[in-house]
Amino acid sequence: MKKLIIAAVIALFTLNVSATEKPIKPSESLRTDIVQLLGAESPFTLQENQHTIDVIFTVTSKNEIIILHADTPNPEMANFIKNKLNYKKVNLKEHKVGELFLLPVTFKKS
Repeated sequence: MKKLIIAAVIALFTLNVSATEKPIKPSESLRTDIVQLLGAESPFTLQENQHTIDVIFTVTSKNEIIILHADTPNPEMANFIKNKLNYKKVNLKEHKVGELFLLPVTFKKS
């Protein structure tokens, strides 16, 4: 029973350490793939000249993007990003599964 409790504590500690990993900037080729998936035109009417959203995502072993968080108070923009990118395949040669990426996405006024 003690071994089971110790194993559970170690597993929780390991999960906590990996969850605090800081997102990294994606490679230029991954960034280019994401920009192409999002498209050039902004579907939003912006009050300001531009609006930037920090998007945190990961890429699965099947090279599919999974959006974890889109930092915006506008749910329409967050849903747009998720609908455009979630489960879309990208050409990423080597990466660590579960690695977190941070990409600022900027919408500009047309």
